[in-house]
Amino acid sequence: MSNEQIAIFAGGCFWCTEPVFSQLRGVNQVVSGYIGGHTLNPNYKAICNGDTGHAEAIQISFDADQVSFETLLEVFLVSHDPTTPNRQGNDIGTQYRSAVFCQNQMQREATEKMIAEFNASNIFNAPIVTQINGAELFYPAEEYHQYFFDKNPNQPYCMAVAAPKAAKIRAKYAQLIK
Repeated sequence: MSNEQIAIFAGGCFWCTEPVFSQLRGVNQVVSGYIGGHTLNPNYKAICNGDTGHAEAIQISFDADQVSFETLLEVFLVSHDPTTPNRQGNDIGTQYRSAVFCQNQMQREATEKMIAEFNASNIFNAPIVTQINGAELFYPAEEYHQYFFDKNPNQPYCMAVAAPKAAKIRAKYAQLIK
């Protein structure tokens, strides 16, 4: 019997965050989408223009008996730069902000605790600016964005940005890989 739970992370372009998590044991599904904005039924064009207030994010369905929220949270923080507001590499705008959309109080407390510990340990040599938000309406992105990296491994952006992120996590967290 599965202990299915949801985690939602925004850490820049979802083309780059999806392959990081889809390779982890206990992760059953990763859906790319939009969250945290003010427009109903946003689409990719509006997101890219920065008009909706949404962030590109991933919704992770995971078996908490196989992988904990805390482990996913650590991988999230390590896999991107949580110290730059509204930016990941060359991607600039509020749609690329770093944020956790907590589904319950346990996730909020775990996120607050881990960020405080990382900041106290000076892991990143700069303060973490990841937003800690409550659960909000998550809109799945258009179908062509789902598992984009798997479908387009030779796409230049995927090769330059997504592949190195996924490889970094495979190397650092080899025990978590499927």
